[in-house]
Amino acid sequence: MTKKIVAIGGGGCGNKKADGTISVYDNQTIDQEIIRLTGKEHPNFLFLSHAAPSNGQESYYKLMRNIYKDLYGCECKHLKGSQLNNEERVNEILAWADIIYEGGGSTVDMLRLWEKTGFGEKLKKAWEDGKVMCGLSAGGNCWFNECTTDVLKVLYGEDQPLIGVKALGFTPGHFTPHGEKEGREESLKEILKTSNEVGFLVSRCAALEIVDDKYKVVKSKDIAFAKRAYWKKDKFYIEDIEPSKELKPLEKILNR
Repeated sequence: MTKKIVAIGGGGCGNKKADGTISVYDNQTIDQEIIRLTGKEHPNFLFLSHAAPSNGQESYYKLMRNIYKDLYGCECKHLKGSQLNNEERVNEILAWADIIYEGGGSTVDMLRLWEKTGFGEKLKKAWEDGKVMCGLSAGGNCWFNECTTDVLKVLYGEDQPLIGVKALGFTPGHFTPHGEKEGREESLKEILKTSNEVGFLVSRCAALEIVDDKYKVVKSKDIAFAKRAYWKKDKFYIEDIEPSKELKPLEKILNR
């Protein structure tokens, strides 16, 4: 089976922001590419909101259903974090899904939940079975060997650094979402000093698509970007990964 990942750096989906305004839906091109990868006109869309607080998971699902059902005609279902101990329910809904999409939130809480319940192994089987594994922010982080998280900032204040943590390890690399935010590039530079991975810095409205051993960058906005970063002989390099309509060998962006 073809293995497919679409890791999105961020973007609005009509959610209410901290200042009270409503975000614009701006990942159309990426969502359309996710659907295309299934090979179906109206695939089954499964939303996971396991990185989100439990009291916000249902409202998050409704936002994504507004997109995938109302705009694209997908059948949509929601698997809450509280349902992961129901093995029969989990197996049934994963078998049903064509797209498995994790939203944003706390990467650390999400990964801890998946390890505790064994859900990470079930996701790996779904990926091996050809499901499109995707998501933004935490939902982009999870598929790589390593990723960047702001957990220390959440716990102890904004003066704390971003840190790297181990993720599911479906594909090589260290993923950093929200690459447009101030300080993200410098944080990745520091994190990679003690990592053997090549880093990927991906902004909102951009996604790194990985299909088996090939990749391409998909953008919904011209200002969006994806970059690769690495240390070589005590020198730090960061380079643009150009968008492309065609898949290219993954080793091209993994080699130093």
